[in-house]
Amino acid sequence: MARVYNFSAGPAVLPEEVLKEAAEEMMDYNGSGMSVMEMSHRSKVYEEIINTAEADLRELMNIPSNYKVLFLQGGASLQFAMIPMNLMKNKVADYIVTGQFSKKAYQEAKIYGKANVIASSEDKTFSYIPDCSDLPISDDADYVYICENNTIFGTKFWELPNTKGKTLVADVSSCFLSEPVDVSKYGIIYGGAQKNIGPAGVVIVIIREDLITEDTLPGTPTMMKYKIQVENESMYNTPPAYGIYICGKVFKWLKAMGGLEVMKQKNKEKAAVLYDYLDSSELFKATAVKKDRSMMNVTFVTGTDELDSKFVKEAKAAGFENLKGHRSVGGMRASIYNAMPKEGIEALVAFMKKFEAENK
Repeated sequence: MARVYNFSAGPAVLPEEVLKEAAEEMMDYNGSGMSVMEMSHRSKVYEEIINTAEADLRELMNIPSNYKVLFLQGGASLQFAMIPMNLMKNKVADYIVTGQFSKKAYQEAKIYGKANVIASSEDKTFSYIPDCSDLPISDDADYVYICENNTIFGTKFWELPNTKGKTLVADVSSCFLSEPVDVSKYGIIYGGAQKNIGPAGVVIVIIREDLITEDTLPGTPTMMKYKIQVENESMYNTPPAYGIYICGKVFKWLKAMGGLEVMKQKNKEKAAVLYDYLDSSELFKATAVKKDRSMMNVTFVTGTDELDSKFVKEAKAAGFENLKGHRSVGGMRASIYNAMPKEGIEALVAFMKKFEAENK
């Protein structure tokens, strides 16, 4: 069967070259006589895999030497607790709520201390990013938290908030490696791999060294202490070994493509194909405010639930998978991560034009 165009928000499309390479190595990785899926994470062969993955990620993102890279488990959602457990020294944190995941992170932080919502876009169904140039940052805040790209609502922080000197913590799950970033602007920048980097089961945490201390909240599990994970080089227990191996292959693929500056250009071009059509369409309408639109997750509607359902159904039959919007908002969402080829978006737009002509 031919491969479909997979617009899933995560687990999501992976580069075909990576999948083919992994398939070729499934039974025998690099002459070891076994699959990466079955080898010891303590072996020399695996040590090279994880070390190379980290080195390539550091190169791609130009990560400063005073930041540690961790490959952990529990997805981005476990970080909602791990961050306050490790960073809430004053038991105060400020949250900018721009979608479901930052809202969940805020609710989790409330368990451990005083979490303040200092800006929110919930008043308009998270369809925009609030002005963050002069926020009421708490004097004793341990950090300011954002979700940089909002997968469900299709919005993105194109300008980081002014944290007035406080540590910025960012969940970048759905925009990870889609463009260059200045890591030094963040205290922690982290994301689940299953959207733009690899298979589900890996979360990558990039953390500044001064935030890694013994001083965690009482009751913090050993596994959830950054210091323990750093000291054990992501191997306090068995890491998500196969997932990390695939992430490593994606890093190599990104380097071969020309790096993050090239990816940003490609992603801008890809997103423009879809947004330009949505802005000219009489049937379909983009839901995110224009200046805050994500390059990775494009959300849109027809205007009626019936027509939305019809579109999703017919699109699926035509080979366009996972276009249904998140259950909390409905409508449609096309996730067009790094590995989605431009032809996939052009084919989708051609199908949308046909659907519009038939359903006016």
